[in-house]
Amino acid sequence: MPKVDFRLNAIVDVDAIGGDKDLGYLALEAARGGATIIQYRDKNSPTRKMVERARAIHAALKGTGIPLLVNDRIDVALVACVEGVHVGREDMLVADIRKLLGPDAIIGLTVKNEADAQAAIEADIDYACIGGLFETPAKHNPDGPIGFDGFARLAAIIRVAKPDLPVGAIAGLDLARIPPAIAAGADGVAIISAIFRQPDPRNAARILREAVDQSLKAMA
Repeated sequence: MPKVDFRLNAIVDVDAIGGDKDLGYLALEAARGGATIIQYRDKNSPTRKMVERARAIHAALKGTGIPLLVNDRIDVALVACVEGVHVGREDMLVADIRKLLGPDAIIGLTVKNEADAQAAIEADIDYACIGGLFETPAKHNPDGPIGFDGFARLAAIIRVAKPDLPVGAIAGLDLARIPPAIAAGADGVAIISAIFRQPDPRNAARILREAVDQSLKAMA
């Protein structure tokens, strides 16, 4: 059984949401609404502030059973004692991360092209997240959007070698794009704006989670 339930990955992105917000509260609302994994992403804050925020989010999620991952920063994840990290092609090698965080840590890997898909096959990861599918204001993608067809192509490469590895979709996804993302082979979706830029993040997460579950059921 996969270590990670990737059906709804709610990304607490400071640049997109705003560092003045109560990130712990927002993460908890997303978890209560149905997020199955929370990721903290912060590209510009000082390390000390990142550790403080990671600890605050982790404390808010205590008792929910929902894991918290830190994007890119293995040092922050280690010091804040969260459940894992999400990394990309330019970050620390997965083998080195595993040495630092141990066998129980959750490690996710971004996949943008065929080389990344091969890296996902060879690495000791717990899930792969393919994208970006569409343009999004939250993060510039120099490779350009791959769309549903590109996602399906990369997901198929991974599935051949690792059929049980959870594979998620990311970037520009909303309620309307969930069914075609699942139809293209996704086990779930990673979301920022469609949860955290909504008036009621808990309800937004609930609606998105229901859409994921219904789409997965339709594909079964």
